[in-house]
Amino acid sequence: MTTELDNPIAEKSEYFPQISAIQSAHQKLKGIVVHTPLLPNFNLSERFEANVLLKREDLQNVRSYKIRGAYNKMSGLDLAELPNGIVCASAGNHAQGVALSCKLLKIQGTIFMPATTPNQKVEQVRNFGKSFVKIELVGDTFDEAYEASMKFCDSQKSVFIHPFNDEKVIEGQGTVGLEILTDSQEPIDYLILPVGGGGLASGVSTVFKTISPQTKIIGVEPEGAPAMKNSLQLGKNTSLQTIDKFVDGASVMRVGDKAFEICRETIDEVLTVHEGKICQTMLELYNQDAIVVEPAGALSISALDQLADEIKGKTVVCIVSGSNNDITRMEEIKERALLYQGLKHYFIVTFPQRAGALKEFVAEVLGEQDDIVYFEYSKKTSREKGSAVVGIELQSPTDFHPLQQKMKEKGFFGEYLNDKPVLFEFLV
Repeated sequence: MTTELDNPIAEKSEYFPQISAIQSAHQKLKGIVVHTPLLPNFNLSERFEANVLLKREDLQNVRSYKIRGAYNKMSGLDLAELPNGIVCASAGNHAQGVALSCKLLKIQGTIFMPATTPNQKVEQVRNFGKSFVKIELVGDTFDEAYEASMKFCDSQKSVFIHPFNDEKVIEGQGTVGLEILTDSQEPIDYLILPVGGGGLASGVSTVFKTISPQTKIIGVEPEGAPAMKNSLQLGKNTSLQTIDKFVDGASVMRVGDKAFEICRETIDEVLTVHEGKICQTMLELYNQDAIVVEPAGALSISALDQLADEIKGKTVVCIVSGSNNDITRMEEIKERALLYQGLKHYFIVTFPQRAGALKEFVAEVLGEQDDIVYFEYSKKTSREKGSAVVGIELQSPTDFHPLQQKMKEKGFFGEYLNDKPVLFEFLV
């Protein structure tokens, strides 16, 4: 049960929010946000021999926790500040929270999103904001959209609503932590949460370090965008040079300065998870539990394998941060998952230019359970051997080396593509 407490870590930095400010945000958000459930997950609990609970922010009214910070910030603005409305930049979920807040508070807003944002998220922003929002699609990453939004904000003299580097936003996101501690029936040994820009991580970790200091807090980032982990290792907030944008809700080149200062004191460890593992988790959640999550929403659960030994017998809370996933991405998600599991492999196969060569490949090289899922001749040729790009799906990763060996013995092996990113992306 949460109580009014002074934050013992607040003296370390000007950035730390007081627990009382987060509790005030919690009161302000009543009737605006859903108090999402903290639910036991029986499949994960059995697999890891632990009491695994999921904080289901994917069930929030904008299908992510972002409404908490956006509304908390915007509802505190002076109306005199708003003749030119508000501006924000977002990869999608913050935009939806801002859009709904604009409609509820009757504030005009301009929302900048990367051009790569899934269409589902763009349409949801329009649906939540209605006539109160205008959408601008700019750049390939959040950082590019952010730069464009700042220029627009300065020229229009609007108020900027940052997705994570703002005290009021951090306080709003921290209310997730209050709900977890209110609903938990027993002490929490581990809290695992996703890290993007750091707003959720800094707000929730502040609550836990104040009220439940015995809880070990683990942050999780995508392997292709480890901005927080990299900065913590270097001892200062540092921008990444490049990122993998696949986990669009948690891929940023630089975390918030305020969030970094908090997280360096409150988070015990930051793990990274391969994007393919995230895709595998998404498919497992859907197939086993009928839970639909976006890539960022699967981050915390995807890290459980790395913690399997130490969480046995413990109570573990994973924050499921959002479910705004575009259905058109499912083929890519399945593909990435299979590649990560070692179940799908692409080759350049050299076929002798004679009748029966393909039949021989199928009968004498492929195993009984192997499937050809992609086949394309590179070009017509009059040479003795012609090449084709062939994708093969296996039943087990252990089938890969026997398959490759048979291809070489029979003279079909040309080149393996999975470990050659440039060729792989060009040919497949």
